[in-house]
Amino acid sequence: MTTPAIICVAITGSLPTKAVNPAVPITVAEQVESTQAAFEAGATIVHAHVRNDDETPSSDPEKFARLKEGLDKRCPGMIVQFSTGGRSGAGQARGGMLPLKPDMASLSVGSNNFPTRVYENPPDLVDWLASEMKAHAVMPEIEAFDLSHIFQAARMHADGRLPARPYVQFVMGVKNAMPVDREVFEFYIHTVKRFFGEDAPWCAAGIGAEQITLNRWAAEAGGHLRTGLEDNVRMDKTTLAPSNAALVERAARIVEEAGRRVATVAEARALLGLRGV
Repeated sequence: MTTPAIICVAITGSLPTKAVNPAVPITVAEQVESTQAAFEAGATIVHAHVRNDDETPSSDPEKFARLKEGLDKRCPGMIVQFSTGGRSGAGQARGGMLPLKPDMASLSVGSNNFPTRVYENPPDLVDWLASEMKAHAVMPEIEAFDLSHIFQAARMHADGRLPARPYVQFVMGVKNAMPVDREVFEFYIHTVKRFFGEDAPWCAAGIGAEQITLNRWAAEAGGHLRTGLEDNVRMDKTTLAPSNAALVERAARIVEEAGRRVATVAEARALLGLRGV
């Protein structure tokens, strides 16, 4: 039986602005509305950042609380995943929203280069974020920007810092980090299965124009898909994406073309070992 494909929508991120694409949701109200449309289009995970009124990134727990409240109300059962990424805060401020007990949170377990800066994830901060996720029963999603990050996640799982089998997401196409390479992609899959089992779920995210490439590769290889305006603001070279929902609809078509179907909320939660609703 073919495994249903989970679609994650990364609605906002820290960088895209309305000047780049007016559809980028900035306020909490805009994010809730955009997520609801994406949810109705088939997304079952929302990867969420929050922004200040001037569109700069924020790690304000109060904003995350209002966002979670709105998502729980408007998107019943949707898996809420908060970002602990480094653009919106420094040090332990990056995990200040974890006591809100989202279903999941992103966890980068190693550092790497970004286009104009180093994405710093020092070991003591990684361990603290992991311990906070463990304390609040938040499932980590390992954002693997490099092969070493999968190995580090395996070490953390083996010694109990990650108590549950982690959900690994391959991030490819970030300038100065891992490019989009099919052989590397396939070795990532092999490595996840080696450490976490043949049935371990995994996801892939492609940046910019490569979003559709990684959507296709993941759908064809039995993985799960990430899409959304955080990673890519266009449908093609000449057309801006009109919404997060439009990108989710495209991902859903790719899933169907691969001979699979889009996972329901209940199926997504079961595949990831999350509590039901």
